[in-house]
Amino acid sequence: MRPLNLLAFLLFLGGAVWALTRSPGTVREIQATYYTWLTPFLDAGSTLEVEARNFLDEVEHSKRLATELEAMRDEYDRLRQVERHSQEVEAENTRLRRALDFQKRTEFNATVARVIRRQTTTWWQTVEIDRGAENKVQVHQPVVADGGLVGKVDRVGDKLSSVILLTDEACQVSVQIEGSPEVGILSGRRGQFEGGPKLHLRFLSPKARISPGARVFTTGRGGLFPANLLVGTVETVLPGPLDSEALVRPSVDFTDLSTVFLLPLP
Repeated sequence: MRPLNLLAFLLFLGGAVWALTRSPGTVREIQATYYTWLTPFLDAGSTLEVEARNFLDEVEHSKRLATELEAMRDEYDRLRQVERHSQEVEAENTRLRRALDFQKRTEFNATVARVIRRQTTTWWQTVEIDRGAENKVQVHQPVVADGGLVGKVDRVGDKLSSVILLTDEACQVSVQIEGSPEVGILSGRRGQFEGGPKLHLRFLSPKARISPGARVFTTGRGGLFPANLLVGTVETVLPGPLDSEALVRPSVDFTDLSTVFLLPLP
């Protein structure tokens, strides 16, 4: 035993012997003094014990809350996935309803196709669809949407095909303006356009009388595109000494192509 511990033990033993050899009254006074001196420490110990128990209860409660919060997060994520799936299903149903409605209204035996790929660098030039040679798709087959002419097939694979869009300057169409004898060649314009692409209508007569808002339709000349397919509406007319030109806003929303229709070749 260490000297300090031995000394403390001897002092305690001596104090106990001394206290026990006193008279009963003196012993009671010593006990009262001892308990009076010890009471604050006992009270502090009880308070610490209560606080410790409260702390442990709070920790346990926090663990339960964390578990419940994690479960709620999992349920929230699951519900978000269900909501997204429901929105996708609803959008698909809407597209199918529009496709069926279009097929009922059109006089052509149209084949439905979905746009599956579109490159940022060729956004206004081409799209890929999920129909190919297996579906009897042919090069130059006209492609339309619910709003009007989209373009034509330019490459055919076994299961996929590429469509050159009307907004590409390489796609040229013979058109006429509703309510007017004016006939011209319509094509896309190079570059990007704020508010969507515009189409370029050329070879109109020098004194063409065309009002903004007039609708533009295919003529059927050239034997590629059927006649009377809506192309767009005139926005502005640019008179010239030899011929006039016009800018046409497409009737199809080329920023959001999802479902298209392939028309049979003439």
